[in-house]
Amino acid sequence: MPDFDVVSLPETDYVAAGEIAPEFTRPLVNEEYWEDRALSDVVDGPTLLLFHPMDGAFQGTYLYNTVDDHGWSDDVDVLGVSVSTPYSHKRLLADRGDGVRIFSDPSASVIEEYGLAHDIDGMTGVTESRPAVFLLDADRTVEYAWVANEHPAFPDAEAIDDAVTDLVD
Repeated sequence: MPDFDVVSLPETDYVAAGEIAPEFTRPLVNEEYWEDRALSDVVDGPTLLLFHPMDGAFQGTYLYNTVDDHGWSDDVDVLGVSVSTPYSHKRLLADRGDGVRIFSDPSASVIEEYGLAHDIDGMTGVTESRPAVFLLDADRTVEYAWVANEHPAFPDAEAIDDAVTDLVD
């Protein structure tokens, strides 16, 4: 029995497979620096776009450990999105997420546009992203989508492996 409650999240209208991933511009962080970048400027081939809660949440840690374990950044560009600051992203990337860059979205406007925002229980006005994975082709068409419908929830790594293999082969 887990030491935490599993909470069902409300249904949401998120970006689905076959749709074009919405454009946005936010600070994009790597291990060394960050700069404002548009999604369309950095998607030039198969891209795994990962949304996660704040960097300190175990879901983000688990997600980037999974990225490292499966070597996804060797096959596709891996980009994250969360409400955390660029400083927090740099600390996260120092420990995990080899080859990953993360967009900082503290206003949660990108997260809201993708249909992934939810309020943190007991914290009025504090919004974060539910975990989500989108595999994009070079034209930003969503080829694979997974969005958490409960908290905590984690994507099926083997399904992502299969989707990446199908797109890059």
